[in-house]
Amino acid sequence: MNKKVADVAEACKGVKSGMTLMLGGFGLCGIPENSIDQLVKMGVDDLTCISNNAGVDDFGLGLLLQQRQIKKMMSSYVGENEEFERQMLSGELEVDLVPQGSLAERCRAGGAGIPAFFTPAGYGTEIAEGKEVRDFDGKPHIMETALTSEFAFVKAWKGDTEGNLIYKATARNFNPIMAMAGKITVAEVEELVPAGELDPNEIHTPGIFVQRIYEGKNYEKRIEKVTTRPKP
Repeated sequence: MNKKVADVAEACKGVKSGMTLMLGGFGLCGIPENSIDQLVKMGVDDLTCISNNAGVDDFGLGLLLQQRQIKKMMSSYVGENEEFERQMLSGELEVDLVPQGSLAERCRAGGAGIPAFFTPAGYGTEIAEGKEVRDFDGKPHIMETALTSEFAFVKAWKGDTEGNLIYKATARNFNPIMAMAGKITVAEVEELVPAGELDPNEIHTPGIFVQRIYEGKNYEKRIEKVTTRPKP
């Protein structure tokens, strides 16, 4: 089945205010840059966004935060965005901080059809408040529920017209599991090839999890913090 769409506008068709979205990537690596830009242009708001991080002030999810389009963020790392901090402290933005491993497993569980699981991460902290606790091998664990979304936006290095995806390096951290957990998964790729050109042994996300795919443009691929060795 050919899942290629003409452009980012067609790929994002159907996204409405008030929806829950998953957005892949790790830091600024492997984020769906084109799709985020399109969501800003569409002006959809009151969004719940599930993402490992919240971008930086002028890039990634920071662009949606600037326009007050996000109502709630579910993230594990948010330390690089001053606008996020301002909105959270002022009460403008609802924030659910989730341990990074728990966030990854909640997304994976959602894609696998597993409704909940138990983990020791977060026990004895505010994260455990209101959650069921059980002991396993004498150690307390809290119950975490699975996460799904109405749309999942992921970014891959290469994909084919049937939606099969290959990620590069750090981009594999959250993109594959979020691709599984979206009711409609939109994949943007740096290179889109005809079906059959990808080595089946190298595919990370099978096309069955992807509903729309397009070739993105003008990737910036920013680095959050550039650290270089001082010149001698």
